Amino acid sequence: MTVWRRWRTRLLLFFAVLGPGFITANVDNDSGGILTYSQAGAQYGYKLLWTMIPITLALIVVQEMCARMGAVTGKGLSDLIREEFGLRMTVVVMVLLVIVNFGNVMAEFSGIAGSMQLFHLSKYISVPVCAFIVWLLIVKGDYKSVEKVFLFASVVYIAYIFTGVLSGPDWHAALVETIKVPGRGVWSDRNYVYMTIGVIGTTITPWMQFYLQSSIVEKGITPKEYKHSRLDVIVGSVFTDIVAWFIIVACAATLYTHGVRNITEASDAAEAMKPLAGQYAFILFAGGLFNASLFAACILPLSTAYTVCEGLGLESGLDKSFGEAKFFYWFYTLLIAVGAAVVLIPNFPLIKVIIGSQVLNGVLLPVVLIFMLRLINRHELMGEYTNSRWFNVVAWLTAVIVIVLSLVLMWNSLHGN
Repeated sequence: MTVWRRWRTRLLLFFAVLGPGFITANVDNDSGGILTYSQAGAQYGYKLLWTMIPITLALIVVQEMCARMGAVTGKGLSDLIREEFGLRMTVVVMVLLVIVNFGNVMAEFSGIAGSMQLFHLSKYISVPVCAFIVWLLIVKGDYKSVEKVFLFASVVYIAYIFTGVLSGPDWHAALVETIKVPGRGVWSDRNYVYMTIGVIGTTITPWMQFYLQSSIVEKGITPKEYKHSRLDVIVGSVFTDIVAWFIIVACAATLYTHGVRNITEASDAAEAMKPLAGQYAFILFAGGLFNASLFAACILPLSTAYTVCEGLGLESGLDKSFGEAKFFYWFYTLLIAVGAAVVLIPNFPLIKVIIGSQVLNGVLLPVVLIFMLRLINRHELMGEYTNSRWFNVVAWLTAVIVIVLSLVLMWNSLHGN
């Protein structure tokens, strides 16, 4: 009975802190992420599934550090950068982040438009309606109600697991390729190398670190509850990459098997899947894309508003009223309105803008990771919660790998490969 009581207490504590880590990790599977995983499955079948294991480990390491900093300091990442490194550096980071995130916001509304067009709904209806829903949820809701909606949206990603099952994959081949390191021969294939970098490079982005730490702070998680919050980060990272694994599997079993290689938008994968895996797989994939795009369209502007307000020392937070945090809500509104409006402009070079934002993402990510590692190792800031020696080895190795991949992706984007 005592054992049961102990486990029940642990479960209740876990569900009390569940949210920031689980939500942040799942938003990483946005329309851009789904496109990358779909391309990986369509072009190389099961041969890129091995990337899921290092991706998950990298995500856990980086997200854990952010969550720990938020719980120990009670401050967001932007706030800490301003206090520890000065306002000038903070402004540079903020400007880059706003540009990068705005490109991503446009990509999410493009994902909404593409997924709804699969159900024969014009983007001139779907995008404005969804933009209004996104705005209403954040501006009128408080932290607890918004978090519940976000948790529900995270669970909807299960649709991709069902899609993977319905696509009828070769389970043995998929499992073997997941744990098998590829032979040396594949590395002579330039496109395979770029796709590998793309799959791993979609894992960790600057906005995730800012949003996660701000959420930890707003939820009021302290060092006392942190052990359970760390479990939230781990569970979120594992779940989101299981979903990614099934997206690759679904596209490998259908598109790759039938010679469909050219996927330029995530909605292309759903459309191509319809005659190959059936109506239900199509509905689940397209519905999952809509959920992912709408979900990210909420979070990305929210993360940006948090970052800018914290960096400038302004009031922010979902539990604040519009009057108490005017800049926070007006800035969020502006990002939503302009991001949605741009998608509706005929012949707007959306793809070029999104690619440009990804290049800036490659510039910003190394800076953010280095700031994080310097902050978390400051004893006067973190006390006993600084990184251990071995965690530092793993964290710096992860940071170096992610930085190199980001720079290669940036070079690739600039040279049109």
